[in-house]
Amino acid sequence: MAIRKAKTYPKEVETIVISETGKLQPQAPELEKVVLGALMLEKDAYSEISEILKPECFYDKRHELIFKAIVDLAFNVRPIDMLTVTEQLKKNGALQDIGGMSYISELTANVASTVHLEFHAKIIAQKYIARKLIHFTGLIQGQAFDETIDIEDLMQEAEAQLFEISQQNIKKEALQINPVIKEALNALQKAAQRKEGLSGLRSGFIELDRITSGWQNSDLIIIAARPSMGKTAFVLSMAKNMAVNFKIPVALFSLEMSNVQLVNRLITNVCEIQGDKIKSGRLEQYEWKQLDVKLNELYDVPIYVDDTPSLSIFELRTKARRLVREHKIKCIIIDYLQLMNASGMSFGSREQEVSIISRSLKGLAKELNIPVIALSQLNRGVEARSGAEGKRPQLSDLRESGAIEQDADVVCFIHRPEYYGIRETSDGKDLTGLAEIIVAKHRNGATGDLWLAFKHNFVRFENCSGNDSNREYTSMINSDNNENLRIIPNNEEFIMQREPTPF
Repeated sequence: MAIRKAKTYPKEVETIVISETGKLQPQAPELEKVVLGALMLEKDAYSEISEILKPECFYDKRHELIFKAIVDLAFNVRPIDMLTVTEQLKKNGALQDIGGMSYISELTANVASTVHLEFHAKIIAQKYIARKLIHFTGLIQGQAFDETIDIEDLMQEAEAQLFEISQQNIKKEALQINPVIKEALNALQKAAQRKEGLSGLRSGFIELDRITSGWQNSDLIIIAARPSMGKTAFVLSMAKNMAVNFKIPVALFSLEMSNVQLVNRLITNVCEIQGDKIKSGRLEQYEWKQLDVKLNELYDVPIYVDDTPSLSIFELRTKARRLVREHKIKCIIIDYLQLMNASGMSFGSREQEVSIISRSLKGLAKELNIPVIALSQLNRGVEARSGAEGKRPQLSDLRESGAIEQDADVVCFIHRPEYYGIRETSDGKDLTGLAEIIVAKHRNGATGDLWLAFKHNFVRFENCSGNDSNREYTSMINSDNNENLRIIPNNEEFIMQREPTPF
């Protein structure tokens, strides 16, 4: 195979002849002529194919230059015809390169009809994608033989390039509003049938679910806090609530902890045995019995953990698709965003990379139509501020990129005043063992604050026991024969008798 060996992927597709088989690259030069001729004859033809074709889609270099001139005219809102295209080619210094005005006349003379313009344009685009794939696989083959290239780096770069090629061929058509109205009405009717008024997945935290109406499909949710606030404990408690109490399949990607460390925390959470005892194995006799009994709650629950370090957005996309397809995952949790990377792509700064990661997570949530929950670090601005109010996080504290705030549908902060030595509110309310959850951004609903109990010894967040609705919730979960708790096949029905009241 005659290819140029390269360490990095060039942006432009080169013309490659596969000499071993004698095959030329996929091409449709006659269709290219027809499309270009139609664009110069039909007034509104360009608007039909502007999202399908780019100049580099054309195999013939002359046709690429002509289409570039047409794009320039459209950009400047000028008419597109033989004369204007010729003038634009002159301005671009490319008229002689394409064969002069006689070639422009030849293109228009051979057009019989513009009826199938869009169909022809799609064929040209497909040929271009095929050429890109041939070029891509040739480079990968050449680099795979090079023993100086690390195979892991090559796989990351290959995955990034293949992802970039695949995205070029994704076009989502606009929909007439009627089917969208029907879909929205169906969702509204389902929500009306639920006495607790939730339209999304339950987190198990009553007041949080009241504000958000549950985690919504296609939403990107950011849970942010300073170190030692309990971000991992929060999502583990939530994953336990969702998977154990409501049988909702959850995938947890841990970039910071190993699978065993993560499961040890879950065991501490569920079995109510201190974490240091779980690590050391020094349990009292009654604690061994307690472990044996309560550990049964975790067996066979639909929690799937992945501890791939330095996970890339491309790896995540591949793994997430498979988990949704094979295990019907309804929610993805990532711990945490700043430890991810966008391997195979080059960036001018870490901020740009984080922007790409957050945008990709939002895209993944929309593609799979499930909530994606990502933990995020806050910068040190919180520590620099003084006073009880100064220690409360705000959106500007999100670390490394404002794009996180922009891309997220929901942003929640975890704030434990006790950590900063603040043990009571201004009106004397005891804050010992409490954590404030601040819903700072909610694209499709209200914002607000709520309080959860934080059991430090058991790395667990739970509903505050002083709330009547929380006691009702707990009794419903713990009762084997309670008729108010009803798990149905799609795991989206949880019946409560009255609205929860604020703590």
